[in-house]
Amino acid sequence: MDPAPELLEAERQQALRRLAGLTGDFNEVVAASRDSNADDEHDPEGATIAFERSQVAALVLQVQRHLAEVEAAIQRLEAGTYGICERCGQPIAKARLEARPEARTCISCASVAH
Repeated sequence: MDPAPELLEAERQQALRRLAGLTGDFNEVVAASRDSNADDEHDPEGATIAFERSQVAALVLQVQRHLAEVEAAIQRLEAGTYGICERCGQPIAKARLEARPEARTCISCASVAH
């Protein structure tokens, strides 16, 4: 039995849970900054609030990108192209897909890209 559907769905669910948590964190940081009289220019805590908001926003974007990659992998699975390198057309190693179920390229092509 192919473990890819279960791996991808587990990745998807984990990303959705993380995104929900981060979105809640972001909303809490925004609400805290709104409820306080923090002046980012003159209050030492103001910079912390702005920094926290920026950090959480960056994490949200990172999780959204990962979720998009996982959903693209699910589409490739449904289309029958999952596990085929998008660059060279060769199969992606099983170990790579187990480690990164959303992988689009084989290890050789991934190492060339970076």
